[in-house]
Amino acid sequence: MSIELNKIKIIKLGEKNYPEKLKNIYAKPQILYALGNIELLNSKSIAIIGCRQCSEYGKKNAFKFAYQLAKNGICVISGLARGIDTFAHWGALKANGSTIAVLGSGLNEIYPPENRELYEQILKKNGAIITEYPLNSKPEKYHFPARNRIISGLSAGVLVVEAKKRSGTLITVEHALEQGKDVYAIPGNINSDNSYGTNELIKEGAIPVTRIEDFMI
Repeated sequence: MSIELNKIKIIKLGEKNYPEKLKNIYAKPQILYALGNIELLNSKSIAIIGCRQCSEYGKKNAFKFAYQLAKNGICVISGLARGIDTFAHWGALKANGSTIAVLGSGLNEIYPPENRELYEQILKKNGAIITEYPLNSKPEKYHFPARNRIISGLSAGVLVVEAKKRSGTLITVEHALEQGKDVYAIPGNINSDNSYGTNELIKEGAIPVTRIEDFMI
């Protein structure tokens, strides 16, 4: 898939259309490349994040809460990655709601490749796809921890669906805390590796989420 250059919106720091919510974060991106509805970048939103190797429990809850948030007019932000991200985006789309995907690659490099259809559906249904990386940038490993600050920066809060003891998901939580955002977590089975991180976050003060009314937005 090759993007027509005239469809890409380039947003530079200091310009009028630069997202207000990113202006005060640490290491704010100097430039954003965007496709789709960039008005969503200033909308009321929640990020949904979690394991790539997620459980059925995680998939179900990522989809359910994304669906419910989107039905209530909240934009769902995630990273187009395998696992929780994928189900969060699909949940928002199923609700005919809004979703933003923040990439760790250029707009011409869909990663993972099996999410090509999801990528296309986000654009078809008036969502947005953004990245700070130039058009043909490969999905380098170090790009993903860096892009997480944008995921949390654009959101009012971050919902962690599943996270292992050592998880990249927790990097996003660190960014969210630095940025003064609310951190939410779904309680999980204490015998599940995928729930170790979420249960620890709740013990440390994250807001436990078991229903849509638990969000403070």
